[in-house]
Amino acid sequence: VPQLIMPIRAALNTRNKVVMSTMIKILQALVMSGDMIGEALVPYYRQLLPVFNMYKNDNENLGDQIDYGQRKRMSMGGLIAETLEILERTGGEDAFI
Repeated sequence: VPQLIMPIRAALNTRNKVVMSTMIKILQALVMSGDMIGEALVPYYRQLLPVFNMYKNDNENLGDQIDYGQRKRMSMGGLIAETLEILERTGGEDAFI
């Protein structure tokens, strides 16, 4: 897992929403794929979470229109909120520190 942190961080720091959303989906799949992976990522939260903080409120206000991007899970705010919930569930007791 430590060897994956630098490429994940590099992809998140591109600020390209397509690259970032793809990497966030990969990060979700990685955390859900094994029992202890969420806990193994806890020491690296300081490197990953600042980028999440910048985009956590990045939701489009469409009014009464329909956002078809939800189907593809491309909304950065929703994707980040979902990822943070997964990290909280799988991170163990130290995830909240």
